[in-house]
Amino acid sequence: MNDVEEDSLEKKEKLLIKPIKKIEAIIISQWIYEEPYSFYNMGDEKGIMDEMLNEPYYLLKNGEKEIIGFFCFGKAAQIPEGKKYGAYVEKDRIDIGLGMRPDLTGKGRGVDFLLKGLEFAAENFFTTKFRLTVATFNQRAIKVYKKVGFKEKKIFKIPKNENPRNDIEFMTMELNFNKLLPPESSL
Repeated sequence: MNDVEEDSLEKKEKLLIKPIKKIEAIIISQWIYEEPYSFYNMGDEKGIMDEMLNEPYYLLKNGEKEIIGFFCFGKAAQIPEGKKYGAYVEKDRIDIGLGMRPDLTGKGRGVDFLLKGLEFAAENFFTTKFRLTVATFNQRAIKVYKKVGFKEKKIFKIPKNENPRNDIEFMTMELNFNKLLPPESSL
């Protein structure tokens, strides 16, 4: 896959999406999100480094080469336990996962960040049909996903005995992506 450079509509700087490297994976794994988003802290979670380096994970960097966030696609973007709850039955779409650098979250940049990932995936995976999975408590993210056009589909709960992080309810959301939608950039 090719690196993709895009202009930020607000800052007119180059944005680069590229495959993740080990040092970048280490940096991302050390990000700390404030409550209630600490659920997304990776830390030394078993296998996360291997997944980030061996699955389709990509970075979004700005003109100063700072990491803005990351995207992952396919099985890497799915909650493994969700399969037994029928969350990933449809095979005609690609799953997208994303994470924005903690100090950039909650500042109105989520829509533009997500659109960059969708545009990259549409061009590189040749699809316009997407699915993502989000913890239902994350209303901030759900608001962003709905603004872009994602629709709620399947809700499933992973019991504590299957996930040591407590009882977590997740929702899949789906989108048929139209590149003509983008709002003003906030990156």
